[in-house]
Amino acid sequence: MATTLCFDFGNTRLKCAVFEKDSFTREVLLENDNAETINQLIEQYHPSKSILSSVIKHDPAIEEILKAKTIFHKLSHATKLNFTTPVAKPETIGADRLALAAAAAHFFPHKNNLVIALGSCITYNFINQYHELIGGAISPGMEMRFKAMHEHTALLPLAKPAWNFPVVAYDTTTNLQSGVIAGIGFEMDGFIDFYAQKYHNFNVVLTGGDATHFARRLKNRIFADEHFLFKGLYAISEINNR
Repeated sequence: MATTLCFDFGNTRLKCAVFEKDSFTREVLLENDNAETINQLIEQYHPSKSILSSVIKHDPAIEEILKAKTIFHKLSHATKLNFTTPVAKPETIGADRLALAAAAAHFFPHKNNLVIALGSCITYNFINQYHELIGGAISPGMEMRFKAMHEHTALLPLAKPAWNFPVVAYDTTTNLQSGVIAGIGFEMDGFIDFYAQKYHNFNVVLTGGDATHFARRLKNRIFADEHFLFKGLYAISEINNR
């Protein structure tokens, strides 16, 4: 069975997804981007193909390893995609957003798709029914919001996320939790309402590690898939690693 390794190097975590044929099987969290780490993955899963999406300055040696041992593609503005970017220049669009748009076009074709990704930042990515990535928005992510209130004030503590807080909070910690977590939920519902009023045949995908938690807080109907970015990388790999 053909195996593909999909690497996603983000600002906070280095991850790899394993696909067997066209099915996602597992996610692996990497401790580092050393050559030894990559070689261990190759020895364990024996991939025939690989793809790398990176928004950091990773060790360039790993690209040579992947080229030598697999059919390899690095996501860039030169990548062949299953959608177009009529508004923005491809080289200005983050690799993660390209992968999310590819997944939307692949799994929800001919729909107006809003993909909301919860990461270091929250990105709103709109791909219309003609498979055009029109644009969207970027706002601070959950951890960034907690840190900002702590670091830019004299007295506010660094609160941690919790999912059973009251929206009408009763102390400092629950006030911070309500402001961040409920605030993000209200923000997302607001964006969803805006797009839903403008576009018919409309679909919303929520992705990222906290997607399932936030999905419960939204009033709008959405499709939650924490591995959606990986599925986009796999779709791009299939286009470029023939």
